[in-house]
Amino acid sequence: RQRKWKSSVSTQAKMPPCDFVPEKYESYPYERMQEIREQHIVPSLRTYYKKPLLLHQGHMQWLFDYEGRRYLDLFAGIVTVSVGHCHPKVTMATQKQLARLWHTTNIYMYPAIHEYAEKLTSLFPDPLKVVYLTNSGSEANDLAMFMARLHTRNFDIICLRGGYHGGSPYTLGLTSLTPYKHGVANGFGCTTTMLPDVFRGPWGGSHCRDSPVQTVRKCSCTEGACLAKDQYIEQFKDTLNTSVPKTVAGFIAEPMQGVNGAVQYPRNFLKEAYQLIRERGGLCISDEVQTGFGRTGSHFWGFQTHGVVPDIVTLAKGIGNGFPMAAVVTTKEIASSLAQNLHFNTFGGNPLACVVGAAVLDAIEEDGLQKNSEDVGTYMLLELAKLRDKFEIVGDVRGKGLMIGVEMVTDKNSQRPLPAEEINQIWEDCKDMGVLIGRGGLYSQTFRIKPPMCITKRDVDFAVEVFHTALQRHVERAA
Repeated sequence: RQRKWKSSVSTQAKMPPCDFVPEKYESYPYERMQEIREQHIVPSLRTYYKKPLLLHQGHMQWLFDYEGRRYLDLFAGIVTVSVGHCHPKVTMATQKQLARLWHTTNIYMYPAIHEYAEKLTSLFPDPLKVVYLTNSGSEANDLAMFMARLHTRNFDIICLRGGYHGGSPYTLGLTSLTPYKHGVANGFGCTTTMLPDVFRGPWGGSHCRDSPVQTVRKCSCTEGACLAKDQYIEQFKDTLNTSVPKTVAGFIAEPMQGVNGAVQYPRNFLKEAYQLIRERGGLCISDEVQTGFGRTGSHFWGFQTHGVVPDIVTLAKGIGNGFPMAAVVTTKEIASSLAQNLHFNTFGGNPLACVVGAAVLDAIEEDGLQKNSEDVGTYMLLELAKLRDKFEIVGDVRGKGLMIGVEMVTDKNSQRPLPAEEINQIWEDCKDMGVLIGRGGLYSQTFRIKPPMCITKRDVDFAVEVFHTALQRHVERAA
């Protein structure tokens, strides 16, 4: 039986029922786990919360700790659990394949890779019909950079400030957030340009972004013309005219920035940026590691929300619902550049990964998760916007579908990031009341809400009420 748990923080919010009963925890005691962590796991792998969670089991949108406490997971293993923890359809397909064939490299033919390649590429517009399967998002972006350079025979790649594209030595050049940078040479040939952030950037206001919630800052745009977009494009041109050669290898951007806290660009910015890059012989890369697979609600892929077709698309995280797999999807012509020499990936596209990937696609379709992302995500954004209007420290609520950011500030006027210790307390309070939220942004000032796409409006009501209680407590502490 599940233990009744009394939080140190009280809330009127009632956690929605869940008829799943977790197994009894039978591993090491909590203190022993902490010792092992300190002695044998690299310190760069930091844990969340003052007293780190020891999680034991998951079921759809729920996680259970070693003492049987239940949490609503609004971060989904960093935007990775797309269809739900231990989704029965995915679990069943995986178990079946486990007993049949785990691994034989792609030097042989086996059904899973062909069935999956056909299924995945059918979801992309022409000419994006060729897939290279890898194991992680960093690896996929690494390969995308490599392909762009090989194909164009140019070297320079443009990326947006605040972008996150991986932690490998190659992709660190594209990742433009100081906390991820190490003091070793990286990023040769990668040039950052101004982030067209309509909340924190110099331009942007109440009509700019593709979201049910706009910024509080008003803008003087007229119907069909976005002045902010024009200004950011001028900055983009400035980078092209001053910082790189006349020809470039490419431009990479997330359709909406993930690690930086669901930052959105003005409408049509990507469309014009793509055009400028192509005029200089470059390829356009869309990093869909967080935005893909229906998470934005209105479309299956984030790039579709911008009305563009990239030359290369990178996928990871939600592709496998937590199983380590990733992919690069591109055109036949670009893919053939890689065939001039050998390029091989031992585990990429192994039978197990392909079966998992196919089961995830089936679950998204059969459970109607893209539509759920749109309906539940829009509902949540509008509910959170009410809290923004009520609390001075909630500076911005933004996003699309179930890709949401809530940026915390000292006050709406200055937009200064709320100090870390204050954000930490709100975050801890939410956890104590049973809601797990992510963090992001340059100053870790933005709450990232990117739950499994199976969550319900009832879950949202609970989560918003918990967040409201935590904000109220902050106001009381400050007073």
